[in-house]
Amino acid sequence: MFLSSANLWDGHTPIRGGIPVCFPQFNARGNLPRHGFARNLPWHAEQPSEHADQAQIDCTLSADDHTRTLWPHAFAARMCISITPGQLQVTLSVDNQGPTALSFSGALHTYLAVDDIAHVRLTGLGGQAEWDALTDARAAAAAVLRFDGEFDRVYAAAAAPLLLEDGAHRLEIAQSPQWADTVVWNPGQSKCAGMADMPPDGFSRMLCVEAAQVFHPIEVPASGHWQGWQRLRVVA
Repeated sequence: MFLSSANLWDGHTPIRGGIPVCFPQFNARGNLPRHGFARNLPWHAEQPSEHADQAQIDCTLSADDHTRTLWPHAFAARMCISITPGQLQVTLSVDNQGPTALSFSGALHTYLAVDDIAHVRLTGLGGQAEWDALTDARAAAAAVLRFDGEFDRVYAAAAAPLLLEDGAHRLEIAQSPQWADTVVWNPGQSKCAGMADMPPDGFSRMLCVEAAQVFHPIEVPASGHWQGWQRLRVVA
């Protein structure tokens, strides 16, 4: 995972790196703060469990007076983080604890560490519907994605896992069908230079590949439950 060395760690500013939880809004597609409020709030970490080949910890976030001023819903969100040899799976679940349906968009905004973005290849999205957020252009995705500048695109999620190749390293990236979209993002050199929470060369050492719900919000009925996951697996 990539973690910026220029994070503020002030308890209020979103952390640049790891897996920020964008909830209950993706980016600025609504009236909430950008990417919602979940990534800006403290989560409660429950007691971890460890077995011979697995470690797991759950973190929870529930509605309170502050969240209700922004989003008038009773909810409980849970992040289940599970590690097994060569694999990390992160599952976000949302319980609607209110009497009416709620809807949300969002993402697991995963920052992956790479040796050099100029040498990275991402495959598995070829032919999927692609929206370029920088140009507002729509097309079918190329078979191989490469990165030589700012990159911000949303894809219809593929059924099979993606493969990220970074020199000698290979990572399989899968997501559950409950996430309709996959977002691929790198700020590029120029944008990175203006980001206070990134070192000037930070763009060259990271790539975000996100399990996301961008265009069509997820609806959770009263007393309903939803969950979706992303899985990262090292490929030999």
